[in-house]
Amino acid sequence: MALTLDTYRLLGRSGLRVSPLALGTATFGTEWGWGAEKDQARALFDTYVEHGGNFLDTAPTYTDGSSERLLGEFLRGRRDRFVVATKYTTLRTADDPNSGGPHRKNLFASVEASLRALDTDYIDLLHLHVWDSTTPVEEVLRGLDDLVRTGKVHYVAMSNVPAWQVSRMQAVADLRGWTPLVALQPEYSLINRAAERDLLPMAREMGLGVTPFSPIGGGVLAGRYTRADLAGSGSPARPGASNRKSVNAALGMVTERSLAIAEVVQDIATETGRLPAQIALAWVLQVRGVVAPIVGARTTEQLRGNLDALQVELTTEQLARLDAVSAVELGSPHDLLAGDHGRAATAGTLTIERRRP
Repeated sequence: MALTLDTYRLLGRSGLRVSPLALGTATFGTEWGWGAEKDQARALFDTYVEHGGNFLDTAPTYTDGSSERLLGEFLRGRRDRFVVATKYTTLRTADDPNSGGPHRKNLFASVEASLRALDTDYIDLLHLHVWDSTTPVEEVLRGLDDLVRTGKVHYVAMSNVPAWQVSRMQAVADLRGWTPLVALQPEYSLINRAAERDLLPMAREMGLGVTPFSPIGGGVLAGRYTRADLAGSGSPARPGASNRKSVNAALGMVTERSLAIAEVVQDIATETGRLPAQIALAWVLQVRGVVAPIVGARTTEQLRGNLDALQVELTTEQLARLDAVSAVELGSPHDLLAGDHGRAATAGTLTIERRRP
């Protein structure tokens, strides 16, 4: 069924209503060597809003702070109608060890800085951005709960955190009566399905709405790369250059495997008369548990194309082709549990159905 940005969805185990595509604002500003100048960023914001979007994602260190500042300016006078998500933990001051990490001191300082940059009294959704294994989970959870109780934060979530830590935190929060987690923001796309091993099943069991970042694989699935862009080829994709291609190459996103997946995406785009990015987004949107992939753009044309992914309906055969070319090994114990031997060991020849609520 085709969707629109104002076909709102509930975010995890909450009553918060969000659009089925979130606007990522890491392209607001050009400090990273790519992105959108202020006027173009405003046009991106306005385009998303005109289509009915209400879910905006940022972070204090995106484009060295320009992302939050520009978003705050664009929200002025109509803040309450939007769901604004930001993050904390990434280092804000290079020589200050306490300006990064998930601990209480940085949590409160980072939130206060984000409130000033966003020119707002509250953050709708606060993510722990990057886990670093240095802070007790009880300290993290109690700090998040205190912020919710003050009204400066409404909901809390996790991003780059191991599944076992997220599930542990959700259990501790439930047992202590602290604010529960409502969302998970992992990297997830056809070229990176690693989240299917533990993160996505955990999110479904723990009541977390999934809001994947990089659902188009940093542009690889949009058809912007060829084998000439492979790292080490002498192309602009070499690590160290200050452009988006070089960043993706340095992150290992431009590979023979990812380009092979992109070719299948392109084939299906040709068959359907759609853009490759729309096919990649449509695939992510149909995954169970996914609430709102985060889409970014540098131009309004790119953004409109991404938003039109809501109108794409893939056939069973097309989904099967995409699944086959992008499949990942789940590893132990998942392969055993999903295989015939594991099923036979626990159920024999019996048929047992699990009815999900």
